[in-house]
Amino acid sequence: MISIKSLSHHYPGGRVINFPDLNIAAMEHWLLLGASGSGKSTLMNILSGLLKPTSGEVLIDGVPLYGLTLREMDKFRGARIGIVFQRPHLIRSLSVIENLDIAASMAGLTTDQEHQLMLLESLNIIDEKDKFPDQLSQGQLQRVSVARALVNKPDLLIADEPTSSLDDVNAVQVITMLREQAQANGAALLVATHDQRIQPFISNAYLL
Repeated sequence: MISIKSLSHHYPGGRVINFPDLNIAAMEHWLLLGASGSGKSTLMNILSGLLKPTSGEVLIDGVPLYGLTLREMDKFRGARIGIVFQRPHLIRSLSVIENLDIAASMAGLTTDQEHQLMLLESLNIIDEKDKFPDQLSQGQLQRVSVARALVNKPDLLIADEPTSSLDDVNAVQVITMLREQAQANGAALLVATHDQRIQPFISNAYLL
């Protein structure tokens, strides 16, 4: 499903991050662990198609991610990779359901309203579908972010520090939600974190 080979990134100023090789099978759940500054966000950006590595290869379902043109990359990322950021990045002028619509549109896919409503129902935010981001609580915004990441039925769900600003109860709820939604949607899950509270919930670990 996901293969990282001989991957490294060189930042201006001389900093070099070398990443151990990794293979993640379809529907597997992994934690990406490391202290602040270890390269977690760099790797997440590389796997998301947002940062081209200096050397090495990233394969997703056998497709060399950085062998794609920019146009191909945008379509591939939109259709095959779902991203949950530390803080929600929703369009404030659009309702919840419209934010899901635009995620499908930007990937060049047909809107699947039945799937959208099913996601919102499973995340307990169906009643908020016509509300705007400013009308939602932080917990609801996080759930909408998960729904948007899954709306195009991706093969890979990436979450970058999704529990760092949450209390214990909400941290457990979020990691449980990510696991359940990835499983229900047939996606592999990779969670970048330094949060030791959620480590017992996912057994596979990739250390930086």
